[in-house]
Amino acid sequence: MEIVAGITLKSIDPRVWDKESPYHLLNLKAVMISYGDFHKMPKNRQRAMELGLHQFLNIPKSVKVYLDNGSFYFLSKEGETPKKEYEEFVRYAKPNWWPIPQDFIPTPKMTIEEQESCFDKTMAMNISYQHRRQYTSVIHVSNFLEKYIEMLVGYEKLSTKNTIALGGIVPNLLKAPKALPHRKILDSIRHVRNEFKNQQLHVFGIGGTATIHLASLLGINSADSSGWRNRAARGIIQLPGTGDRMVASLGSWRGRELSTDEERKLKNCQCPACLQHGIDGLKADKKFGFVNRATHNLWVLLEESKLISTHLLNGTYEEWFTEHLDNTMYYPLIQYVLKNID
Repeated sequence: MEIVAGITLKSIDPRVWDKESPYHLLNLKAVMISYGDFHKMPKNRQRAMELGLHQFLNIPKSVKVYLDNGSFYFLSKEGETPKKEYEEFVRYAKPNWWPIPQDFIPTPKMTIEEQESCFDKTMAMNISYQHRRQYTSVIHVSNFLEKYIEMLVGYEKLSTKNTIALGGIVPNLLKAPKALPHRKILDSIRHVRNEFKNQQLHVFGIGGTATIHLASLLGINSADSSGWRNRAARGIIQLPGTGDRMVASLGSWRGRELSTDEERKLKNCQCPACLQHGIDGLKADKKFGFVNRATHNLWVLLEESKLISTHLLNGTYEEWFTEHLDNTMYYPLIQYVLKNID
């Protein structure tokens, strides 16, 4: 599975894709940036269209650039994405992957009527872009997923597109009030995978060390995450097979601290940040600490994904994960998926 690292124009560092950067991550193959960032910064938008996203961001062609449509930003700030401007940006900035201009994201706290309205508006957008094959269709894990699938199958142009994007997972994984049960979410993803066996399936917004196990087992092709940066900004690092640990006290954020054994293991971490600056670099404040924690977090995700792929390919995953993973929340969910793989 391809890990797509979410980045932002507001704070572009660490430049993990740059071979000249001390934080370069060799295994990184894709990044994602939001069109909302460019909409807020017209000069950067114009420059990106003049140069193309790769040159503007100084990202090598070997690293793919995914473009998020910025729906969350537009829905919360301005209502609707300016579709013509989005199309123009796609045409000239030349991302490697992009979705329809806007999808309408249902959340568990919405009424059924409000969720249905999101479904109707998202499907109307999918249908209006059905003839543009490179515009990825978007559907959402929700009470209306069956209807999404039914309608996609009913439109040949939609059902035969190369890619489908699946959203709406994060609000439910966060155990929000009225959220779908975790097993229902997993069943929903498996259902989408089974219905669209030949499509590349991208999942928005997951990427913890445990959730990428689930995504890989369910046959997801790519998943984006900004969690590597968000955690770093809160003083949090990720550990392989374990989860989040608080290493820097920043503001009101709190979390589980490193155990003595975890700190000992962390001293042997081979990520670029730890090799250069050790645990002290992870614990530092301000930008220096942030870039070290962010680099470490993304390196852990990439390495975890690589290990998962290797063990699945070798047929040793079931034996390996029982020793490797100790995240008590996701362990039974992984067992559930393994028992129900078609």
